[in-house]
Amino acid sequence: MKILISNDDGIAAQGIKALIGNLSKEGHEVYVVAPDRERSAAGHSLTLHSPIRVEELESQYGAKRVWVTNGTPGDCVKIAICSLLAQNELPDIVISGINHGPNLGQDILYSGTVSCALEAAMLNYPSIAVSLSSMSIDSAYFNSTAKFVCRLLPKLENIVFPKNSILNINAPALEEEDIAGIEITKLGTKMFTNNYDKRIDPRGKVYYWMAGELTSKHEEDGTDIAAVRANRISITPVTFEMTHQNVMAELEQELCKNGKCSWYGYEALKGV
Repeated sequence: MKILISNDDGIAAQGIKALIGNLSKEGHEVYVVAPDRERSAAGHSLTLHSPIRVEELESQYGAKRVWVTNGTPGDCVKIAICSLLAQNELPDIVISGINHGPNLGQDILYSGTVSCALEAAMLNYPSIAVSLSSMSIDSAYFNSTAKFVCRLLPKLENIVFPKNSILNINAPALEEEDIAGIEITKLGTKMFTNNYDKRIDPRGKVYYWMAGELTSKHEEDGTDIAAVRANRISITPVTFEMTHQNVMAELEQELCKNGKCSWYGYEALKGV
């Protein structure tokens, strides 16, 4: 299988090294395009007003080819598929991660890891985002998560990914024998609090530092947050199709009664 790997933690992160190494050992043809530094919480941003620098590095950890760029996570996937990879190198699947820290609930809206995968979905490639739900730097946990991805991939071959969708995967930071299983979940609410520390710099100027912490708020069963807290691997299908279909009929009834929406605009000005 041809696999494109990217992340938001940067090319030197432990998570991406574990993913590249394990997938390569399994015989997959791995290509890597990753940021040159950490770009966490970059969201789904693209570089528009400055050059994107790309450098091809020597192959490492078993990958076929490796590039590093000063761009965002979204840039990495977009430029890989649209410019860097040859036709015979285009991926069967795109994997973003393994992220150092959870990407759960509403917080995925900020996630560069999830945005990598969403960019691939926008380009009509099946894609998954993978995160280790801990801030621990123990590389053994990254290795366990990478091995899970290797075992998951053959099963995904039987699944037709819905358009505009990805799988968002979060694994607890545990040894394999301590993981309580897998759960297909919906998104929870907030994983982190919204706290800011107000501080004074050496010149007497006020500044703020985001100081959000993991929340202990109860999450209903069936959510990604509840699953990870119960030591299960959470797999959540996520779509960027954001049209709220259920509200459309109500808006139509109120704003366009009897199929006419001419109360504002050119027709209204003419008195039609």
